[in-house]
Amino acid sequence: MAKETTIAEKLKQLYDLQMIDTEIDGIAILKGELPMEVRDLEDEIAGLQTRIDRLAQNVADMEDNVNRHRANIAEAEALIERYEKQMDNVKNNREYDALSKELELQKLEIQLSEKKIREMQSQVMAKQETLKAAEERMESKREDLEAKKVELEQIIEKTNKDEEKLIKKREKAEKKIENRLLRSYEKIRSSYRNGLAVVSISRDSCGGCFNKIPPQVQVEIGLCKKIIACEHCGRVLVDEVAMNSPAETSKA
Repeated sequence: MAKETTIAEKLKQLYDLQMIDTEIDGIAILKGELPMEVRDLEDEIAGLQTRIDRLAQNVADMEDNVNRHRANIAEAEALIERYEKQMDNVKNNREYDALSKELELQKLEIQLSEKKIREMQSQVMAKQETLKAAEERMESKREDLEAKKVELEQIIEKTNKDEEKLIKKREKAEKKIENRLLRSYEKIRSSYRNGLAVVSISRDSCGGCFNKIPPQVQVEIGLCKKIIACEHCGRVLVDEVAMNSPAETSKA
């Protein structure tokens, strides 16, 4: 005749299963966070690249404008030289006044172009500094991305092995638990995002919902003579010391 499983043993089985599930859940969270970090870095790098391209185009456009104004200055200087030569051969005041106006206009054109060049050169310097900072930031992010990708590959390789071991361990552990208890355990686990169905008492409170546990109930939990659920959240309450002391658990 098979030996009947004690309440203390049932609690220990549920506790052990919860510990395994918590490790599996931790791996799932780790796997979920790292790919997200990699995607975030890739998105940030793409955004930086777009900004760098835009800044580089702005700098190129400004330099083109500077070159156009320099060409305007060269053209104005050539006209001034031509008008000054014509001034030597004027025949009347009308021609003199017309040439004087043209000379004045070309000099004003040069002054305006020189002013525009100074303004644009100042803007180009500012844009180039911003561009350099963006390029340095992108290089740093690329280094971070490469490191994260290597870390992700290593963790996936390691966690896949660990997860396989834990799944096998879980299959073995759940076979020891009677179906009724296992179904209740799975139902409670599915009710909470953290997957905790079995919790210990911490600071006189439920380790799941953190509501206070009366002293008398704590004593009963420590005795391991019946399965006690938190009256607030429904999680199974255990005494962690008892769960980690096989000798004491077997005596209960």
